[in-house]
Amino acid sequence: MSTFVVTYTYGVDPIELNLIRPDHRIWLGEQLEAKRLLASGPMVDRQAALLIFESDSIEELNALLDQDPFEIAGMISERTIEQWNPVFGPFSK
Repeated sequence: MSTFVVTYTYGVDPIELNLIRPDHRIWLGEQLEAKRLLASGPMVDRQAALLIFESDSIEELNALLDQDPFEIAGMISERTIEQWNPVFGPFSK
């Protein structure tokens, strides 16, 4: 398994985002329970979020992220995925 850092940039009004947020958080909870998601949360000063996942490949993770209710509803204007090598801390291997 590899570790990946995902960033979402939201391209909609925060009120619209809040309508889908409960479904998005249920989906995140499912990923956490399945041990695919390690951590996630919104950025403080901008309409974006950071998510840390474990996956066998970037292709597999892309397919999983396509199932996020935020993605399905068209709330994400930009999504980036980068493989990450955590050397220190709780996510290091």
